[in-house]
Amino acid sequence: MPLDAICLRAVTNELDRALAGCRVEKVYQPDRDELVLQTRGAGGARRLLLSIAAGAPRVHFIEVARENPAAPPMFCMLLRKHIQGAKIAAVRQPAVERMLVIELDTTDELGVARRKQLVCELMGKHSNVILCGEDGRIIDALRRVDGDLSGKRQVLPGLFYRMPPAQDKRDPFTLSGAGLAAALDEADGEQTLDRFLLATLLGFSPLLCRELSFRATGDAAKPVAQLTDGERLRLGQVYDDFVAFIEQERWHPYLLTKNEDGAVFDFSFLPVTQYEGLLSVTRMDSFSALLAAFFEKKGQAERMTRRAADLHKTVVNARDRLARKLAAQKKELDATQNRAQYKRMGELITANLYQLTKGMNKAQVVDYYDETCPTVEIALDVRLTPQQNAQRYFKLYAKAKTAEEVLTEQLRQGRGDLEYLESVIVLLDEAESERDLAQLREELTQTGVLSARQGRGKKQRAKPAAAKPFYYRTSDGFAVFAGKNNLQNDLLTLKTALKSDIWFHTQKIHGSHVILVSDGRTPTDRAMTEAAMIAAYHSKARHSSRVPVDYTPVRQVKKPAGAKPGMVIYHVYQTAYVTPDEAAIEKLRME
Repeated sequence: MPLDAICLRAVTNELDRALAGCRVEKVYQPDRDELVLQTRGAGGARRLLLSIAAGAPRVHFIEVARENPAAPPMFCMLLRKHIQGAKIAAVRQPAVERMLVIELDTTDELGVARRKQLVCELMGKHSNVILCGEDGRIIDALRRVDGDLSGKRQVLPGLFYRMPPAQDKRDPFTLSGAGLAAALDEADGEQTLDRFLLATLLGFSPLLCRELSFRATGDAAKPVAQLTDGERLRLGQVYDDFVAFIEQERWHPYLLTKNEDGAVFDFSFLPVTQYEGLLSVTRMDSFSALLAAFFEKKGQAERMTRRAADLHKTVVNARDRLARKLAAQKKELDATQNRAQYKRMGELITANLYQLTKGMNKAQVVDYYDETCPTVEIALDVRLTPQQNAQRYFKLYAKAKTAEEVLTEQLRQGRGDLEYLESVIVLLDEAESERDLAQLREELTQTGVLSARQGRGKKQRAKPAAAKPFYYRTSDGFAVFAGKNNLQNDLLTLKTALKSDIWFHTQKIHGSHVILVSDGRTPTDRAMTEAAMIAAYHSKARHSSRVPVDYTPVRQVKKPAGAKPGMVIYHVYQTAYVTPDEAAIEKLRME
């Protein structure tokens, strides 16, 4: 569900209790649509995320620090000037709006106390974070909105802040259940009850409207015309109970997940009954934990996809270009398979020189290679003598034979390069930070996929610290490492791992090298199974079942001379078939 005004009321209440009296120690802008305020108060230091991403606008605490750019953006610098060191007076929600306002007590350059506001508008693609002074004027905004973008409301420095345009809906806290039931008389009979509620009540999400409809009628989308008098009465009672539920602050955070794979599906502030057991409903410890569980993993993947877009495009283009080249070479190679015919024609011309003269455009000769000795026709070049025509066919034969050798080697190398590029595309999805992407750029520069200039980017920057591989610990205490790129794969397998450690890799499927550290012990069956699951998870077959994973002692893994990064060979191995379980694997992960 979107973070509607009713759910945001619960979030605001939680944040106000946690943040009132805290100070803003630091301000970061890790992404173009995100701000992080590091606060400190009686409860210690906490990080508050303000996100205006179009698909996931929200405000909540986060546990893991975001990776920040080398140079802070301009709006981040402005916030540091105005609110760093400020005391948070309150966190409030204006009326029934998808907005949250952080009241900040600051001092100006002369030491005079000033009240400023950080307004978080969480309204889909129109979301924004706006800093306002105590006179109500806009100091600046994360997204400036001028007359070209909106003719209704401009958001620019120096203008007075105005609330977003009001919607033509009813305030749910001034409407009684009886009034809502009476409003049904004006509804379109073909309209479903949940759509009627969505169009009538301010701040309600589709999920909430379907839930009220289900509780009143037993159907989440029953047409208004089919409502009985009893169901109309029941709707009024359900609505009055709901309003009392909100006003008495009896809300709790609930996460909805799919039963089949545990994937997050939705979230709410009240127990959701409309799915009738098709989804699991889990009560979370806090609304911040709820929003983090729902948005964070998906949001991180989207951020990395956006940051890696240029790199992904370059690699995909290189792969497609190489695939077209290999197809053309394969076609040429197939053509060389008829080269014996050239040799045969040359020998037949030589055997019949006595009856051929210069100027003939064709020759009728007996094909003594065939048991029936048929007469065949051979095309001749009128400019050449019979001997020269024979030599021309012998040269075509020799050329085709040489071409076969060259093309076979080129195809072998090209297929290896194609396999390498396919592995990089898979590993791009494994990147979790800019540091991981930087190491992938370095790898691609070393292998020639990127030029040195492309590898550096637009600006010359200091070389980032090397990214670390994924680190897990099995249920019975064995360390497991998985490479995030092919340079790490080589380092793990060929340099870091001991010969007695166990190496895992999906069979004939692109993925990470995984090392189970034996540490002088014999790995348990459980450790081996979990390591195989980790290998399957960090591969192209992440979402598949019964994934074949080869495993063997590290001593059995070799790297051919001149092979691309990450390319190894092994001949002694065993194969396990596992189904990766994301939730179980994440529990094994170590920071």
